[in-house]
Amino acid sequence: MIYELRVYHCVPGRLPDLIKRFETLTLPLWKKHGIQQAGFWTTAIGPSNQDLTYMLKWESLDDRAKRFAGFQADPEWIAGRAETEKNGQIVASITNTILQPTSFSSMK
Repeated sequence: MIYELRVYHCVPGRLPDLIKRFETLTLPLWKKHGIQQAGFWTTAIGPSNQDLTYMLKWESLDDRAKRFAGFQADPEWIAGRAETEKNGQIVASITNTILQPTSFSSMK
C-alpha cells in the first residue's frame, strides 16, 4: 500500500466551493473508479486557511495511474469540474507527494 498526500491551495475565498465539489461530485466519482480516500483536512493552524489536504491510498503506482486516469477522463468529471469553475478557477496550485509506509507505521 502507498499513500498520496495532496494539498490543494485554493484561490482566496474559494475553499467552500472546493469542499462542496468534493462532497457532491468528486467523492461519488472516486467510488465509481475505486479510488479510496484515507482522510480530508482543512488547516486550523498553519501557513494558509485556504488549503484542503487529503490522502488517498493505492495498492501500487500502477493502480494509481490506472484509476486516476479513468477518473480524469470520465465525462461526468469533465463536465462537473467545468460547471464548478464557471465563476472562475477554484484551485491555485496543488502539492502532491507519494508516501511509502515504514515497517513501524500504523498505516500499512
